[in-house]
Amino acid sequence: MAEALGLTFQQVQKYERGANRVSASKLYEIARTLQTPVTYFFDGLADAGEIEHGDVLSEQAVSDFLLTSEGMELAALFPRIRRGPVRRRILELLRALTDESIDAE
Repeated sequence: MAEALGLTFQQVQKYERGANRVSASKLYEIARTLQTPVTYFFDGLADAGEIEHGDVLSEQAVSDFLLTSEGMELAALFPRIRRGPVRRRILELLRALTDESIDAE
């Protein structure tokens, strides 16, 4: 697994133990390596596959997002924002921008 992901086995162990967070892009790579859908990792969660506002987050939507250059960059950069309040504010901004674009249609 580590070799396929270009990681050391110690890094994979840290992911397994939960010592390090797995970024969205790395989770996608892990799912691809294991030949399983990304949603597999969320099986058993009460609201698996849903965003806070109830929009369905399908495997295809995640894949389509990660296949764009913007999606890959966001997936790589967002987990590097250490402060939770800052991440939440960014999500609030994105939700507001999305609402504005819907209202404009």
